Amino acid sequence: MTRDGDSDLGRIAAALEESAELASTFSPSSVYVQHKGWDGPVTEADHALDELLHKALVRPGEGWLSEETHDDGHRIGMERVWVVDPIDGTRGFLAGQAEWCVSVGLSVDGEIAAAGILNPWANETFLAERGGAATLNSDGTRVTDHEELSSDVTVLASRSEVRWGSWHRFRGASFKVRTIGSIAYKMALVAAGKADAVISLEPKNEWDVAAGALLVEAAGGVVTDLGGRPMQFNQRDTLIDGVIAAGPTTHSAIREMMTRRPATSTNLWRPGDY
Repeated sequence: MTRDGDSDLGRIAAALEESAELASTFSPSSVYVQHKGWDGPVTEADHALDELLHKALVRPGEGWLSEETHDDGHRIGMERVWVVDPIDGTRGFLAGQAEWCVSVGLSVDGEIAAAGILNPWANETFLAERGGAATLNSDGTRVTDHEELSSDVTVLASRSEVRWGSWHRFRGASFKVRTIGSIAYKMALVAAGKADAVISLEPKNEWDVAAGALLVEAAGGVVTDLGGRPMQFNQRDTLIDGVIAAGPTTHSAIREMMTRRPATSTNLWRPGDY
């Protein structure tokens, strides 16, 4: 895997190292918090990391799409656009849970070409580039894969989706469900073979999934929206219709299961839920 300092992946790795140092200066018990209404909390750590990443990554002619920066639309039509979530899982950060992460992806012509996810509290750095391998702390990773969704399969889910009833459709299924806040971190865990699949039944923004999508694909997995469509990035409408990320056979089994278990409950999702 190319890691020289001036490569796209090298720039991401260096920016994540800086992010780890900066993140260590913030404490959930003392950090300043604002609330964005339905979009949930945002902290001074979110804004500080957003500023650091922009300064570390963006070069002339490159665009920027971040959860914590107003999207002025200038990125549309640019070949190279950074798609960033400075803290994915802010609620987890505030709760002191080691489930949040810094997520960075570089979109080139609508595909993520290089990506990194940092969980500083777990001392985990996930990296990948298109055409190369995925790594966790420099060790290569691969997704798991299963022919059947048995009790051996662990699917990662959103706490809010489970809490609001979206997962009632899967009652009686034999696979295990584990809830984790950050969608980006969930996808990184699948890429590392630490879980078997991620299902998100509600819309996600590009910055939530850009880095995780490449990590899973580089580790041999498949990532689509709920309809089985591949993801495109740097779109004018940044919402993506849910996520399925897993090994190829597991992904097919999930898609087949979902056709047999269609959603029947009212959509109770609210923006900002995770």
